[in-house]
Amino acid sequence: MSFNDDVQINPGRVSDQRGGGGGRGGLVLGGGGGILALILALVFGPGVLEGGSEDPTSPGTSSQVQASQGAAESAQCTTGTSANSDDGCRLIATVESLDEFWKAELPQNGVRFRQPEVQMYSGRTNTGCGQGTSATGPFYCPTDQTAYVDTTFYKEFTSQFGGSSGPLAQMYIVAHEYGHHIQNLMGDLKQSQFDPQGATSGAVRTELQADCYAGLWAGHAATTKDPESGKSFLKPITEAQIGDALAAAESVGDDHIQSTASGRVNPDAWTHGSSAQRKAWFMQGYNAQSMRSCDTFSARDLNNPGS
Repeated sequence: MSFNDDVQINPGRVSDQRGGGGGRGGLVLGGGGGILALILALVFGPGVLEGGSEDPTSPGTSSQVQASQGAAESAQCTTGTSANSDDGCRLIATVESLDEFWKAELPQNGVRFRQPEVQMYSGRTNTGCGQGTSATGPFYCPTDQTAYVDTTFYKEFTSQFGGSSGPLAQMYIVAHEYGHHIQNLMGDLKQSQFDPQGATSGAVRTELQADCYAGLWAGHAATTKDPESGKSFLKPITEAQIGDALAAAESVGDDHIQSTASGRVNPDAWTHGSSAQRKAWFMQGYNAQSMRSCDTFSARDLNNPGS
């Protein structure tokens, strides 16, 4: 999926802390060590780091971190051309496209839109939910309403987890985390904590809805316009690019992760849904006209979106 060359990008939209190791001090990773970090790297969940309460009315804080050498790198991210050639620029452009899409979509559902903070980092960073590291993988922290992404994860995603590092696969990861912010604004994100495990749990329904929201954005991305240039952010999606996104969703299905790790599948321990479910709900969103089609919490059969 390619950005139109003349699209204008604001490099300041994303806080680039690569090389800076910035963030707020005094916060620790909750829930236990390296095993947790490995799982988190596979699943992109909303509750990846523990600490603090979810308050969608409090402002994000990632913009308060000190400038780093990454800021100089992202200063080049000014057009769609740079977004097509650089992972960091692609992330920034994707976030701006998501901003414009959700700014129009969310008020139609009676909720005031407020964009999340987004931070690129390398190595480690302190957040409102604890300390994130490269091993944690991309995640969203509801406490500071910030999505955190170490772009080196894209390569690890392909080499270690069998995912795709194609452009739309990268955008899917960002759009999924952005989807958790939308759930936070809607008041739905807490469902993952009330019912945290099992094939039909609130956690699984929360993750599948974030996949659906990512698909909803992708389905409208080629018609979502950059307000500066007046042009659509993205060119139409090809079948091959959809395949990249579906490969990414498939690789982080609970059954795939469990089978890869132990050779056995235990649905009672699921927190994100199966590979087939994650692909199906992404496509449910992709083919939908509005976010109402992404109501996983009312779905009677998570294997059949819309049921």
